[in-house]
Amino acid sequence: MTDIGAVLAATPVIDGHNDLPMALRARAGYRVEGLAADRPEFHTDIARLRAGGVGGQFWSVYVPSDLPEPEAVVATLEQIDAVYRLVAAYPQDLAIAYTAADVTRAQRAGRIASLIGVEGGHSLGSSPGVLRALARLGIRYVTLTHNHNTSWADSAADEPGCGGLNDEGRAVVAEMQRIGVLVDLSHVATTTMHAALDAATAPVIFSHSSARAVTDHRRNAPDDVLVKLRDNGGVCMVTFVPPFVSAEVAAWTEAADAEWERLGLPGDLDAWPRAPRPGEELPARPVPQGPGGDHPPAAFRPWLAAHPRPEATIAQVADHVEHVRETAGVDHVGLGGDYDGCDRLPAGLEDVSGYPRLLAELAARGWAAADLEKLTGRNILRVLRAAEEHATEPMWPA
Repeated sequence: MTDIGAVLAATPVIDGHNDLPMALRARAGYRVEGLAADRPEFHTDIARLRAGGVGGQFWSVYVPSDLPEPEAVVATLEQIDAVYRLVAAYPQDLAIAYTAADVTRAQRAGRIASLIGVEGGHSLGSSPGVLRALARLGIRYVTLTHNHNTSWADSAADEPGCGGLNDEGRAVVAEMQRIGVLVDLSHVATTTMHAALDAATAPVIFSHSSARAVTDHRRNAPDDVLVKLRDNGGVCMVTFVPPFVSAEVAAWTEAADAEWERLGLPGDLDAWPRAPRPGEELPARPVPQGPGGDHPPAAFRPWLAAHPRPEATIAQVADHVEHVRETAGVDHVGLGGDYDGCDRLPAGLEDVSGYPRLLAELAARGWAAADLEKLTGRNILRVLRAAEEHATEPMWPA
C-alpha cells in the first residue's frame, strides 16, 4: 500500500486556490492573529494546513467582479496586503514565494510557500500597467474572468459578450505570458478556454475546476479542452466544491436557491464588506447564512426538512481527478480545493486537513506514489518553471 505520509514528505500539496483572504476581510476585519489553530469559522488555519500536508498555497485575492474596475483594483491591493500581513504574522510557518525555486526553498525550510492568484481580469482595471504592477507584487496567476464578463473575455456565468476573447483579450494573454504570470481558465466560458489555449505560447492552468464529463457544470473543463490543455502542457487543478463534483448537490443547490428567492430571504449574503479605515478596527462578523448554511432561518426549515441536502464525497472528487488523468494525462492534473470560498466541502474534505484522505482514496484505486506526487505538487511546479523560462521580462521581485 502506498505510504501517503511519504508521498507528502517528498512532495507536499501545492493547492491552486484558497479564499482565506476574502474570509478574513468578511469575518475578521482583516485581522490575521489567532490563525495558528482552532479557527472553526474558517476552513483554514496553520495547524490544519500542516495536518493536510500542504507545502504550498495559492492564496486567492478575489474581489467581486461586479465592482467598478477602479474600485476592484483598490480592493485587490487590500487583498494582496492581507496575504503579506498573514505571512509576516507567521514567519516560522509561511513564506512568500514568487518562483518555483522559492517554493522549493520554503518547503525545505519547513515553511508553507505562499503564492498569490488574482481571481478575475476586472482586477486589472483594463490596464497593462496594473497587470505589471501586480506582478511586481508577486501575483503568479490571473483568472481571466470571475462571474461577469470583462470587456475582453467571456465568463461562464454571464451572457456571451465577445465570443471568448477579443483582440484586447489576446493581448492580455500575451502580456501575462511575456512577464511570467500564469493564465488561469477557471470561471471562463468554454469559448474563452478554447481562445486562450489557441493563443497561449506557454502552459496555462485551471486553478480550481473539475471535469465536465463527470459533472456537467459550467465551471468544469470539457474533455476537448482537457485534450488541448495536455497539448499546451498545462494543468487542471481539480476543485472540491460540491456542486462542481456532484450532480445531486448541483441539482439540490439550484432548487434551494430558487426556494430561498421565493421566500424572499436575504439576497445579499455575498455583499462585499468594506475594509477598515485608517485607525479603525472593524468587529468580527458572523458567517452569512445562505441555503446551505448550518443555521437556516425558520422560514426555510420546512423545505429543508423535505429536501435534505445531499453530501458530496471524497470518492466523487477522486472520480474527477481520475477523469482528468485519463483525458489530459497524469502530468496535467493537480488540486485546487477552493477552501473558504464556499459554504461547505465534501464529507472527509471539510477543511484543509483532508488532502491525505483523498490521496488514500486514490492510492486504493491503484495510484502509485510517483503519480500521487505529480498530483500534489510536481505538475504545478513544472508549469511554474515553464512560465518562468518562457518569460522575456519577468516582473517578480529579485
